[in-house]
Amino acid sequence: MTSDQLTVIVLAAGGGTRMKSKTPKVLHSLAGRSMIGHVLAAVRSARPARVVAVVGHQRELVGDHIRDLHDDVVLAVQEEQHGTGDAVRAALAALADADDLPEEGTVLVATGDTPLLTGASLTRFAAEHHAAQAAVSILSGVVPDPFGYGRIVRDGEDEVLAIVEEKDATAEQRAICEINSGILAFEAGFLREVIERIGNDNAKGEYYLTDAVQLARDDGQTVTAHPIDDVGQTEGANDRVQLAELGRQLNRRILEDWMREGVTVMDPTTTWIDADVELAADVTILPGTQLLGATSVAEDAVIGPDTTLEDCEIGSGARVVRTHGQLAVIGAGATVGPFSYLRPGTRLGDGGKIGAFVETKAADIGPGAKVPHLSYVGDAEIGEGTNIGAGTIFANYDGVAKHRTTVGRHARTASNNTFVAPVHIGDGAGTGAGAVIRNDVPPGALGLSAARQRNLEGWAERKRADTPQGDAARAAREAGENGPHGADGSAD
Repeated sequence: MTSDQLTVIVLAAGGGTRMKSKTPKVLHSLAGRSMIGHVLAAVRSARPARVVAVVGHQRELVGDHIRDLHDDVVLAVQEEQHGTGDAVRAALAALADADDLPEEGTVLVATGDTPLLTGASLTRFAAEHHAAQAAVSILSGVVPDPFGYGRIVRDGEDEVLAIVEEKDATAEQRAICEINSGILAFEAGFLREVIERIGNDNAKGEYYLTDAVQLARDDGQTVTAHPIDDVGQTEGANDRVQLAELGRQLNRRILEDWMREGVTVMDPTTTWIDADVELAADVTILPGTQLLGATSVAEDAVIGPDTTLEDCEIGSGARVVRTHGQLAVIGAGATVGPFSYLRPGTRLGDGGKIGAFVETKAADIGPGAKVPHLSYVGDAEIGEGTNIGAGTIFANYDGVAKHRTTVGRHARTASNNTFVAPVHIGDGAGTGAGAVIRNDVPPGALGLSAARQRNLEGWAERKRADTPQGDAARAAREAGENGPHGADGSAD
C-alpha cells in the first residue's frame, strides 16, 4: 500500500469531563505539545493522502488549534457525541462534501488523546492491515492487567471473533490479556458500507465503531488484530493523574532517544525536554534542567544545573548555569549565569558573558562583550569586547516609551552606572564610577557626572544624636582627640 491510499480519521470530539477543566481534553499539553498535536505529528509522519479530524465539544477552539498546526486537515463536526461510529460517519460525510471520499485503500481511525503514539507504529499497522487483506483490523496490545479494556476474542485458529467489553465479558473472557487499543483500520469500501449498518441498540444508545467487527464476521469478511510491542503508545488520558503519568512516560522516552544520540543527561529524573527541542551530540544536560519549546543546543554545550530555557538557541561550547531564558540566542563559547534572567530578544555573541544576577531584554551583546554581574540591560546594543561594570542600569523607559542605548566596541564602563536612554557611548570610551550618563560619550572619552566629594563634619552627632550612629561617631571623635591611650598618655 502506498501513502496515497491511506486516509486517517482522528477522533477529537469528546469533552473529557473527568479532566474537570474549561480546556478540551485533547488540548491539554505535555512535552510542549497538545495531545492532539502529538497525535497529528504521528499521523503526518505516516504520510497519508488525507486527514480528517472530528471535532464537537468546543469545536471552534479545537478546530482552530488543529488548523494552526495543519491547515490542510479536513474538519468534521459531530454535532452531538453519540459514539465513535457516529463520529466516523461525520468524518466520511465531510470527505464527501469535499469531493475527496476514498474509493479504495485503507482508512485508519485513531483517537486524539494518545500522545505517545508514533508514526512508525501507525505505518506498520496500516501495512499489516493491507497485507492481511482484511475488512477490519484492530491495533491490539497485550497487558498484564486488562481490567476495563475491551478484550480481543480469538478462535482456536487464532482468528479474531469479536471485541468484548469488560461489562459484557464472561469470566473466561476477562482472563484474556489482549486488549483493544481503540485504533482501527478498515478497507475503505467496507467502511463506507458498514458505517450505515451500525446501530445504537445498547444501554447508552450510542453508535459503537467496534460493532463493525461483528458485522464483518457476519458477512464472512476477514478481521485481524495486530498486537503492538509497545502498548504504552496506545494509552490515553482521561484525567489529570493519567495526563501526568503520560507526561512522565513521554519525557522518559524523549530523554532516552537523545541519550542514544550522544547527549549526556546526568539526572533523567529531574530533566525535562520538550518534543520539539533539538540537541547535538556531546551536549551535557545537568540536573534540574528544562528545555522547552523549540530550543536548540549545539555540540559540546553544557546546560544546567537548575536551568530553564524556552525557545532559545545555544551555540557550541556555551555554558549556561542556573538561568531562566526565553527567546534568547547564546553564541558559541559564551557563558551565562548563575542566576541570570534572559528575556526575549537577548542575543549574546560568541565568547561573551552574562554573569550573576543580570537581567537582559531586547539586548544585543557583541562577541567577547561582558556584563558580569548585578545589572539590568534592556533595549541595548553592546559592542564587541566591551565590559559593563557591576551594578549598571540601562534606564530604557521614560514612563511613556522605551528607548535604546548603544555602547561601542571595547568600551570600559565603571561600576554603579546608569545610562539614561537614548544615549550612545562610543568605541573605546569609558565612564566613571557612579556616573549617570544622560548625554553621548564620544569615542575614547571618559564620561563623568559625579560632583566633587565634600564631607560635612559632625553631621551624625548633630543630626543623629542619641542614636547608635551618633554615639559611634562621638566615640570615634573622642578617641581621636585623646589618642589611643587616654588623656594622660597611659594605657587604660
